[in-house]
Amino acid sequence: MGFGQAISAGFAKYVDFRDRACRSEYWYWTLFTAIVYAVAYIIDAMLDPDAQLVTGLFALATIIPSIAVAVRRLHDLDRSGWWFLLGLIPLIGQIVLLIWYVDKGTDGPNRFGPDPLVASPFPDQQFGAPA
Repeated sequence: MGFGQAISAGFAKYVDFRDRACRSEYWYWTLFTAIVYAVAYIIDAMLDPDAQLVTGLFALATIIPSIAVAVRRLHDLDRSGWWFLLGLIPLIGQIVLLIWYVDKGTDGPNRFGPDPLVASPFPDQQFGAPA
């Protein structure tokens, strides 16, 4: 999955906590949010250093899809999405989650759905494009 596809999937599956997300989807989404947060922070610093309006609006727009993609990433590892709460434990929980997010997902289908890396029957075909 490419960068644009991961961002598109992140917003398209805004509240999807059931499926699976491959490593590239998770990490490209994380990269996207980090870059936009940095840009929003710079914009806020130029406008009003105390307000942080742009950063706050972006945080509100992406908090749910960020949690959803993290839960789907855990599902790819055949772990319950409730393990996401492990991140609330300072340092130890976050390190464990980081190791899990880097780990390769289960091959083939698992209890959360089919493997997201299985080739689609129509590779490189855009929606609506002629066959």
